[in-house]
Amino acid sequence: MSQTLIAGANAPLPTDNISVRVLSEQPIDCVAYRLTENGKVRGDGDMVFYGQTRSDDSSISHRGHDTDAFFDINLTTQPQSIEKIALAFSSNQPLSQLGDIQLQVLQGATVLMTCQVQSANRSEKALILGECYRRQGQWKFRFISQGFDGGLKPLSEHFGVEIADDVSTSPPTSTRTSPPTPSPQKSPQSLQQTPPPISSTAPQSVNLSKISLTKNQSSINLKKKDDFGKITVNLNWNRQTDNGSSNTIKKKGFLNDLFAAKSNGIDLDVGAMVHLANGERTLIQALGDRFGDLQKAPYVLLRGDDRTGQNQDGEWLDINGARWSDIKEVFIFAFIYEGAPNWAQTDGIITIYVPDQPPIETRMTEGNNASGMCAVARLVNQNGSINVERINRYFSGHQQMDEAFGWGFSWKRARK
Repeated sequence: MSQTLIAGANAPLPTDNISVRVLSEQPIDCVAYRLTENGKVRGDGDMVFYGQTRSDDSSISHRGHDTDAFFDINLTTQPQSIEKIALAFSSNQPLSQLGDIQLQVLQGATVLMTCQVQSANRSEKALILGECYRRQGQWKFRFISQGFDGGLKPLSEHFGVEIADDVSTSPPTSTRTSPPTPSPQKSPQSLQQTPPPISSTAPQSVNLSKISLTKNQSSINLKKKDDFGKITVNLNWNRQTDNGSSNTIKKKGFLNDLFAAKSNGIDLDVGAMVHLANGERTLIQALGDRFGDLQKAPYVLLRGDDRTGQNQDGEWLDINGARWSDIKEVFIFAFIYEGAPNWAQTDGIITIYVPDQPPIETRMTEGNNASGMCAVARLVNQNGSINVERINRYFSGHQQMDEAFGWGFSWKRARK
């Protein structure tokens, strides 16, 4: 049975793999710090967050969504010099505006502890939620709920993390409004499951930047490089039921999320239309089993389709940045494959990861609820640079989206 902790209380942990889950009503940035006896990290590889989703030895990893985040922690392999693992979050809003925040400690699917953050009348924008700590050779968990003035940067510096200067990018350019020239009709092409891409070595210093593309800032240009490395695109969303229940921590439990039938939830799919420099055009999506290829044309690969809609990592597209010169454009779209079209409730988010660059994200929350297809963003080759452009236009289906942007594919119905 789950144990409820109040702030300041502690309880023993199993010396095993555990997960710490943070549920919130508003987006927050969760972070974990591995700390030595002096309360500081040993190096930047001891910080785990949206921009560095594993510790340098992979014994702590971060997954999930910014309203439903997980830290998976292997307690048995923590270095002896690590005395604590502090768990925190930051936000652009004061705590009083974030609504309910709940922390759960789990072993597998079993909730061991539940901690409720009291947010009323609190002005802090960062919070130390709790900590796993060693006591006489055993691991314990303490619920802290301690506010911290400032955001993620001062919080991280407090724990000894070296923060890098912002990554340099070219100035934003205006979003194109004219569609590409149609090519001859082609048959649709529409994934292999692997974990999210993680660097095995930590950077010399951590960059906390995160770029959000909005109506006001709709594009960003990444300077030309000979090799951009592996570019990854993640689609994640909050899983709802078809009855329209709101996604608050009061109405969604871990077991419901884990075992809910697919017919009762929302399943989003990510896909791409790829235009190569030689004129070839290819469709990448799960429908029709068009998974693509990373090492040969079209140099874009869709990983395993999340057919349950319950994978906390969402869905992933990989782009071979070493072959960026062979790519003219990658057009990213998402669609509600199963479940009632309600983009506001799905809180869908696309995040683009380019090595040595801040994560680039855009949200899909403005759509007409009768339209299940969203043209999200495009990555355009502009003389060797990558111009990332937000689109966020909604359509009733693939055909209508294709016609709006002139890709010229021939479409037919298909199922996974």
